[in-house]
Amino acid sequence: MKKLIYALIASLIVVSGLVYANREIKTESSNKVISKTNSSKDKNTELKKWEASPDGIMFNNWKESPAGKKVLESIAKIRKPVKEFNEMEAIVTSLSLPEGSRLGFGIMVKIDGEDYILAFGVEKYEPNNYNLGVEFEQLYSLKVNDKIIIRSRSVSYAPKYAYPIIAGDYVEKEGKILYKREPNKDGC
Repeated sequence: MKKLIYALIASLIVVSGLVYANREIKTESSNKVISKTNSSKDKNTELKKWEASPDGIMFNNWKESPAGKKVLESIAKIRKPVKEFNEMEAIVTSLSLPEGSRLGFGIMVKIDGEDYILAFGVEKYEPNNYNLGVEFEQLYSLKVNDKIIIRSRSVSYAPKYAYPIIAGDYVEKEGKILYKREPNKDGC
């Protein structure tokens, strides 16, 4: 009986020592100061440096040009529904993107009289999957002048394109969901 009690006490001492040591390691690592890699001052410095570069100058000139102002005004028209992930009514104007675009699959749409690129990205192909190329299958059924309902979480622009680029997150036609973007599994 004494041996059993001594064994229990010894194991209790060993376990409590391990718990205490583990707590100290966690406390030490949490007390370390985490230094920020880029402060806002550094970011502003980098931004000013980029704006002074040839690419930055070209980009700013584009933003001030009539084409750039038109794109920015078009973005301002849909900023609120995009920010709130609300429905927007659109009419399909073209089943292909402008020539030379590198946005993956997409279509051209008109929302409130303004033209937009509705981009869905590159279709994902999974190895050893017999259903290759079906991610956008229902979107292929769209025709010019179809009325659709879209939702998006983001809109962007680039000097290469004469239209704002809406990320296609959700498309509906006549109450039927044609496309709904799957959330990223990685959390990003």
